[in-house]
Order: sequence, then C-alpha cells, then structure tokens
Amino acid sequence: MGIIKVNNIKLYAFHGCLEEEAKIGSWYRVDVEVKADLKKSSRTDNLADTVDYVHLNHIVKEQMAIRSELLEQVAQRILDRFFREIQMIKKAKVAVAKINPPIGGNVEEVVIILTKKR
Repeated sequence: MGIIKVNNIKLYAFHGCLEEEAKIGSWYRVDVEVKADLKKSSRTDNLADTVDYVHLNHIVKEQMAIRSELLEQVAQRILDRFFREIQMIKKAKVAVAKINPPIGGNVEEVVIILTKKR
C-alpha cells in the first residue's frame, strides 16, 4: 500500500451560507490523500499503473467550481468522484479549508476533513 498526496491546491470559489459569499467568493485550500497499491507502478514506471495526481487535481477543481453552502458537501462530492472514477483508490481523505472565513473574528481558516474507504 502507498500514499499519494496533493497538497495546498489553491482555488477561488463561492461556497458558504451567506448571500455575500455567493457574490464575492473567497480563497480555499484543498489537500487530498489517497491510499492505493503502488507496487506495480513502482516497478513498471507506467502512469496507467498508478493514481494520476493530475486526475485528482482535475476532480478537485471541477467540484470546487460547483457552489455549495457547506464545505462538507464539497468534500463529499470530491470523495465520491475519486471512488467512482479511480478504481485503484482504497482509502481517501479530503480537507477543504476556507481561508479567512467571515465568522466575526480573527480566524486564519476553517477546515472540513472527510475520509472514505472502499
């Protein structure tokens, strides 16, 4: 078993419960971690034998572009697509962070972390 991480994917999106968040948006950071059997790819040096992190990044970008009120829903959609499209994945973790959330205080970020396994 091996781990592939794609860290610090920075995106501008329009998630949130407040009307202003839908209009002006804010910055987000997404970190993903997937577990899969990487023995074959470590021997073959062939992209078809591993989890393509370009594909992971593509899924994150597409799902982050779909507005949701809750980050939990965004993270779940990302996980669901990972498992639907990439059969090699055995377990995945997605962290979605809203940078400078509008919660009436000096808060750097709010992070939602969800995991899923086959």
